[in-house]
Amino acid sequence: MVNQTLIQYFHWYYQDEQKLWQKVSSEAARLGDLGINRVWLPPAYKSTEGANSVGYDCYDLFDLGEFDQKNSIPTKYGTKEEYLQAVNALHDQDIMVVADIVFNHKAGADELEKVPVRRVNPDNRNEYTSDVFEIEAWTKFTFPGRKGQYSEFIWDKSCFTGIDWAEDLQESAIFSIQNEYGDGWEDVPSDENGNYDYLMYNDIEFRNPAVRDELKRWGEWYYETIKMGGFRLDAVKHIPVRYLNEWLDHMRNKFDRDFFIVAENWILDDVEKLKTYIDQTQGRMQLFDSTLHHNFFLAAAQGHEYDMTQIFENTLVQTNPELTVTFVDNHDSQPLQSLEGYVDFWFRPLAYSLILLREQGVPCIFYADLYGAKYVDKDKEGNDADVELIGMDGLPGMIKVRKTASYGFQRDYFDHPNCIGWTREGEDDMENSGLAVVLSNSEEGSKNMEIGKGHAGKVFIDSMGNRQEEVTINEEGWAEFFCAAGSVSVWIVKTA
Repeated sequence: MVNQTLIQYFHWYYQDEQKLWQKVSSEAARLGDLGINRVWLPPAYKSTEGANSVGYDCYDLFDLGEFDQKNSIPTKYGTKEEYLQAVNALHDQDIMVVADIVFNHKAGADELEKVPVRRVNPDNRNEYTSDVFEIEAWTKFTFPGRKGQYSEFIWDKSCFTGIDWAEDLQESAIFSIQNEYGDGWEDVPSDENGNYDYLMYNDIEFRNPAVRDELKRWGEWYYETIKMGGFRLDAVKHIPVRYLNEWLDHMRNKFDRDFFIVAENWILDDVEKLKTYIDQTQGRMQLFDSTLHHNFFLAAAQGHEYDMTQIFENTLVQTNPELTVTFVDNHDSQPLQSLEGYVDFWFRPLAYSLILLREQGVPCIFYADLYGAKYVDKDKEGNDADVELIGMDGLPGMIKVRKTASYGFQRDYFDHPNCIGWTREGEDDMENSGLAVVLSNSEEGSKNMEIGKGHAGKVFIDSMGNRQEEVTINEEGWAEFFCAAGSVSVWIVKTA
């Protein structure tokens, strides 16, 4: 079985001259050649800023760049036609499309309504700070540009649990909407701030059966339009588990297929919460391993003082690898974003070897690491900051090694705080498969490691080019493999 390899094909500040959907079409063949077989695309529907929005402030899920809404027909990434062309280009390369699903909230309503609300303490959402009173709020979505095509459903105040703006008062706060489905927040996985049902914009009311049915109808329409093979679920810790389970079961039963599902539950230092979520969803979805990302961030910051034997401690991939998607960084952790925790450049090759070349987890590559990125935004002090993310030189080669060589029984040598390694024995039916990896966060190092008697007499070289010597496997299937200081070496069969 060929290794699964996912790429997040965007970053928060994507602004290249070539629209993203066009770039996907032009790059699809290269992605397939590298060994990438799953592509996570950003939210494809119209958002509040039309052609200028990343997509997570979603307005109309049925507008994929087709209707004149929010001052634009295309989204930031292009038109619906270009989106379909991009999807088809990926499918032509046997690459799965993973669509980004934003169910937690809507934004950019079309009309005001009088809405009964109570103010809440933002630090403890279970504490009301006012009695019930009425505000004028943007809670009615009529989608006048679409004119009922695909769906005639109108979203109104009964479809939301909370909002953050009172138009008549010109006040920003967290307002709990008092409706027929309950006077409090929904039961969600996260108890941060007391109850973390409310995150932003118009928070969707999943206790309303009409809302649940509409999102199911939309899911059917979206799949029939795009034929995606999987979904990335946004902000799941703010959404009732029971509804996501219900929606996924509906989609799987409706189309009789086992979709690839990965969810974002951003937790840095408590893997038990991720494990609890897996229990609550009964294995319906994989999770991004934000705990491993945090370990990478700490390892990069601490340098040689970090104990590399602990790199997988308290991570999801260590405890539940079959339901884990590993990553180094993403659009939320990149510089100048609210969850910034970017892994320092020197450590990125080490981190990528740890997710790409091991048996456990499905690795997700970040767009900026393959292509680089330049952008300007405000820093925490409100000043303009120029950012340049440099693409990782050895990343394409490492992805190809995953495709061709990273198979078979794995032996770990996590026996030194600064220098660790592992081998993959390879598969008999895959010529020249098998590899050895050694990495160091300090001085140059080496590991005497077993790769298997089937490789006896074979010569291995460092595919990263960081070491120039050749290594010959002895008759017992062992050899000493090397790495340079603060670096990683990936040893593969020379003829490969």
